[in-house]
Amino acid sequence: MPSANRHDLFAAARPLRAAAATDGPPADLTAKALEIHRRLCPVYGCPIPYFHSLDPLSELVSSLLSHRTRNADSGRAFKALRARFPDWADLLAAPVDAIEETIRGVTWPELKAPRIQAVLRAVEARHGGLSLDFLGEMTVDAARAWLEAIPGIGPKTSAAVLSFSVLRMAALPVDSHHHRVAQRLGLIGPKMDVGPSHPILRSQLPADWSAQDLYDNHEILMLHGQQVCHHRKPACCRCVLVDLCPSAQVAYREP
Repeated sequence: MPSANRHDLFAAARPLRAAAATDGPPADLTAKALEIHRRLCPVYGCPIPYFHSLDPLSELVSSLLSHRTRNADSGRAFKALRARFPDWADLLAAPVDAIEETIRGVTWPELKAPRIQAVLRAVEARHGGLSLDFLGEMTVDAARAWLEAIPGIGPKTSAAVLSFSVLRMAALPVDSHHHRVAQRLGLIGPKMDVGPSHPILRSQLPADWSAQDLYDNHEILMLHGQQVCHHRKPACCRCVLVDLCPSAQVAYREP
């Protein structure tokens, strides 16, 4: 399939993403996002080493496994898949119950097994092969649009594939921890879901930031959510952002 056709097909999606950030975020939110990044980077050790060096198709499978699953469990499931199916074509041809049995340690293996097969089939059908390496020749917005056109791939997964894989593209993933911290800090509204938060949080950061810069931003906010800004009982007493956090100020005022 000629690549030009694929690019043209999704070119219409680019203005939609660009339009969301055309006016830009309020200057105070941009300044706040940068100050948060500045304070957290020394705490968590920027630049943070990448935790994966997977090809983009393997990163896609890994990301699909990780949904609502602890990293240790999804990591074990990914290694088990690779051991049992050394080539993704082998997985595509396998009985779905064999895949489910292999990934039984993740959340909802009965849903993820057929979903992974369906996504791989879609990649093969649309690209003509089981590879996503061609995404590296596209802009970030075009590559994300190509991925998100496949049912089962949302903004978090598309950004993860581009950022975490060996493509090392400048995309900003937002996971549940990152999202929670951003809400408490007032970077996004209290009712905004994870998916729609992606373009908002990206627009608050410099357009010319590198892939490493954006990866660091995701990692430090995620780590802060895991280690300090917990879901149930945030440790505001040892948070370097407490003076910037509306949630912390309310907590301190209330008995």
